[in-house]
Amino acid sequence: MSIVGTRVVRIEDHQLITRGGTYVEDLRVEALTGAVHAMFVRSPVAHARVTVDASAALDAPGVVAVYTAADLDLAPHKAGPVVEPWLADGVVRYVGEPVALVLTEERYQLADAAELVDVDYDPLDVVASIDAALTGETVLFPDQGTNVLQAGDGEFDDAAFAGCEVVLSHTILNQRVAPAPLEVRGAACAWGEDGRLTLWLSTQNAQISRATVAKGLGVEAADVRVVTPDVGGGFGAKIGTDPESVVLGWASKRSGRAIRWVETRSENLVSMTHGRAQQNTVTIGGRRDGTVLAFRLEVVQDAGAYPRTMFLPTLTELMATGVYHFPKVETSNRAVVTNTTPIAAYRGAGRPEATAAIERAMDLFAAEIGMDPAEVRRVNFIRPDEFPYSSPTGATYDTGEYAKALDQVLEAAGYADLRAEQARRREAGDPVALGLGLATYVEITGGDSGGESGKITVNPDGSVTAWTGSSPHGQGLDSTLAMLLSDQLGVPMDRITIRHGDTDEVPRAIGTFGSRSLQLGGSALRQAADQVIEQARALAADRLEASPDDLELSEGVFGVRGAPASGGVTWAQIAEQTDLTADVWFGDGSPTFPFGAHLAVVEVDTLTGKVVLKRIIACDDAGPVVNPLAFQGQRHGGLGQGAAQALLEVMNYDADGNPTTATLADYSFISAPELPDFELVDSETPTTRNLLGVKGIGEAATIGSTPAVHNAVVDALSHLGVRHLDMPTTPLRVWQALTEARKAN
Repeated sequence: MSIVGTRVVRIEDHQLITRGGTYVEDLRVEALTGAVHAMFVRSPVAHARVTVDASAALDAPGVVAVYTAADLDLAPHKAGPVVEPWLADGVVRYVGEPVALVLTEERYQLADAAELVDVDYDPLDVVASIDAALTGETVLFPDQGTNVLQAGDGEFDDAAFAGCEVVLSHTILNQRVAPAPLEVRGAACAWGEDGRLTLWLSTQNAQISRATVAKGLGVEAADVRVVTPDVGGGFGAKIGTDPESVVLGWASKRSGRAIRWVETRSENLVSMTHGRAQQNTVTIGGRRDGTVLAFRLEVVQDAGAYPRTMFLPTLTELMATGVYHFPKVETSNRAVVTNTTPIAAYRGAGRPEATAAIERAMDLFAAEIGMDPAEVRRVNFIRPDEFPYSSPTGATYDTGEYAKALDQVLEAAGYADLRAEQARRREAGDPVALGLGLATYVEITGGDSGGESGKITVNPDGSVTAWTGSSPHGQGLDSTLAMLLSDQLGVPMDRITIRHGDTDEVPRAIGTFGSRSLQLGGSALRQAADQVIEQARALAADRLEASPDDLELSEGVFGVRGAPASGGVTWAQIAEQTDLTADVWFGDGSPTFPFGAHLAVVEVDTLTGKVVLKRIIACDDAGPVVNPLAFQGQRHGGLGQGAAQALLEVMNYDADGNPTTATLADYSFISAPELPDFELVDSETPTTRNLLGVKGIGEAATIGSTPAVHNAVVDALSHLGVRHLDMPTTPLRVWQALTEARKAN
C-alpha cells in the first residue's frame, strides 16, 4: 500500500512541541558571539520633512553606533517607478518608516538610546486613503506628478451591457489587513574573514533575499549567504527582503560587529507590509433567467507609501471572472500611493480580492432578479467540457468541476432545509436572523512561471538526503516531501532528511509563495528521484547479471521481476560503492488552477449587530492529496483566516495617517471560540501540468471563505433592506447598516 494519500503525523511536530523551534532570536552560533543589538527609530508621523541629529544618542551608555540616511552608501532601492530610501532621506511617508538605526552592546539599552535620537518632523499634507490619492491635491512623489503610479485602464464600452435586462454597479472595499505572523520579523548577520556576509533571516525565500541584499550592498551574490532557520509564519509578507535587512548587513560591515535584530509586535503591525487594500467597482448585467451577459471590474489598489508589489491588481484582473463563462468582460487597474504602510503579498495575493468582487457581484445580481444565488452560479459556470479554458482576461484554466463542487457542498450542508429555516425565522419575526453565504472560486497557483530545484543523494548507509528550493514556514512540507520520496524510493520516512533554506546548500531556487511548493518543489524531487533510480537500476543490473529493464524496485530493493530467488540489491549496497546523486531543475512553470465552493451559515442578532459564525462547509479541490492531515491543516488555517477578514480584521488609519489599530488591543484576531468545527468536503481533480498532478492548497480556503462569510452576513439582513455592507462585518457596521435601512424604509 502506498504511503501517499494516508494521514501521516508530521515529522516536524515532535521537535516543535518538545524542544521548540530554532527561530532567528534563538540562534546561538559562534559567528554571532558578542553581537550588538539593533533597533530602528521609526517615524511617528505619516508625512513630514525630517532632519536627524544623533549626537545625544551617541553619548548614551552602551551605544556602538547610530546611522542615518546620510551615512549610507547603498545602491538605490527601487519600489515600482520610485526610489524607496533605505532610511528616510529628507521625507517620511508613513508611520513606522525607519529613520535611523541604533546599535547597542546590550538589548535593554536600545529603547533609551533610540529616544535620544533627535528627529525634527515638519508636517506635510497627508494622503490617507484611496479617494484622497485620486484627487491629486497632494502628490507624494512630486517628480511623478501623480499618485497613480500604475494604470492598466481597459477600454470600456457601455454597449457591452446594451442587451441586458438588468444592469447594476457597486463599489466594494476589500479592507487593509495586517499579516501579523506569530513570529515577527527578525535577522542576524555577520561578516566572515573570507569577506562574505552571512545573514540569518526569517523569510520565505532565502535565494531571493540573497539577491536583494547583494544588490543593495553592491556585492556579488556569491558574497552573501542567507540561512533561514525555523520561520514562525509568513503569509506572503516574508516573501522578499525588507529594507531593514540590507541596512543591517551594511551596518555590520561598517561597525565591524555582528548584529541581532528582532522587531517588537507594535513595530510589526505598522512596518511589516500589509495586505489587500483594494477598492473594486463591479458592474454586472444579464437576463432575468440568471444568465450574466457582461461583467466589468475596475480595480484601485492602495499600494501604501512605496509601491513594492505592483502585480497585485493585475492578478486581480487576471482572475476577475472566477469560475464563470461571461460573454463580455472589461477590466482596468490602477495603483495609488498613500501615506500608509506599504502593501505587498498576503495569503492569496490578488486572487482573494478578485473572488470577493465577483462573488459579491453574483449575489447582488441574484438579489436583483429574485433568484437563489446557488442557481445563478450554476447557470453561469464554465462546463467541464470547456477545459482547458481560456478566460477573457488571459488565464488558461487546466481542469475543473465547478458545478460538482457546489452541489457537493449544498448536499452536505442540507441547503434546502437551511433555506426553509431561514424563511421560518423571517415569517416569525425572529430577531436572530439566519444568513447563508455562498462562494465558488478558482485561483492560480505556481503562477510565477518559474521552476524549482531539487537534489537527492543516497548515502552509503542507504539513507537519503534531499535538498529543496522550497522553504517551508509551518506548512509541514518536510513531511510531505519525505512521504513522496519514501513512496518512490522505498526508503522509510525516518531515513529521509529534507534540507532547505541555506543558499550555500541550495544556491539556485525560487522559494515558497503562491502555493507553489508541492507542484514545483515536489516535482523537482520526483524528477531527481527518477534519475537516481535509473542510476541505481543500471548498477544493480550489473550485480544481478540482468537487464535493467527486467529490474523492479520494491521496498528499497532492486530485484529481477518475477524471479525472487535471484535475490536483490539494496540502496546501501549500491551507494556504499558508488555516488548516487541527482541535481535537477524542474523548469515547467505552468500554473495550476485549484477551485472550490464554500457555504457559510451565520446568525445575526438584529438588535445588537452581533454576528455568530455557525457553520462553514467547504470543498477545496487541489488535485491528488499527498498527506490528508497536512492538507486538512492548510484548509483549517485558510478558513479561519478568511473568516477573520470577513468578520473582524481591519487596519485603520485616521485622516492624519495615524494607524488606529496598531496594537493587539485594537487589531482584532479571530480565536477558537469564534469559529465552528469546519465541515470539509473532499474532491480531487488532477492537473496535467506537473509530475504529481497536484495543485496548490496553501491559500485556497482563504480565497473561498472570506466572500462566503461576507455574503452570509448580507443575506441574513437582506429581508430588512440591507443590500451591502463592507467588511469587516463588525457589530457596529451591522447595526449602522440596519439603522440606515430602517430610515430608508
